[in-house]
Amino acid sequence: MSEIVQDYIEDYIRGLIPASNTQMEDFRNQAIADEIPIIHLEVQKHIELLIQSHKVQSILEVGTAVGFSAAVFAQAMGPQGLVDTIERSFKMVVQADENITRLGLKNQITQIIGDAQEKLTELDKTYDMIFLDGAKGHYIHLLDDCLRCLKPGGLLISDNVLFKGMIASNDLVIRRKITIVKRMRKYLETISNHPQLVTSILPLGDGLAISWKKELC
Repeated sequence: MSEIVQDYIEDYIRGLIPASNTQMEDFRNQAIADEIPIIHLEVQKHIELLIQSHKVQSILEVGTAVGFSAAVFAQAMGPQGLVDTIERSFKMVVQADENITRLGLKNQITQIIGDAQEKLTELDKTYDMIFLDGAKGHYIHLLDDCLRCLKPGGLLISDNVLFKGMIASNDLVIRRKITIVKRMRKYLETISNHPQLVTSILPLGDGLAISWKKELC
């Protein structure tokens, strides 16, 4: 459970979501069994809605893990959609490659191996959507390069931004997480007031920030 929404509400919402295909259901269940953090089901459906309603065809993801969300995005876009996904853990890269291959998505998903801050500075492409799901304390450090790589009219989606409620209440903050909390609060304040962005923060999953980059005048 997300810890920011009451369990009975979360259970009810998830109960309304139709099942995915068998492969993706098995993928989700295996990741949960292995205690791999993946996007919450209700977050997945909301992002699928955004991808399809905005006709997204190119996505940059920061934080591949085992490749679950990259696979979700590729399938939501259809066979012409492309995902570039950054991951620093070689163990995760190997597992993600196996999963992506098994799902027949190798031609849509490109893995970029390395530190996100370093790899983002090297990118000279632009994307319809960028999905941040890596180290929470570094979102603020990635923002400038994310905006450079995001097309006007594109979406910047940041996951887990309420961080088990700690971002919204000092009473919940764990001492060893103080630095992450401070950086995430700064990130949310920045994207909420950024002149290039229109941002909405939703209590969905563990907190989802959706930012739209304004069109060029």
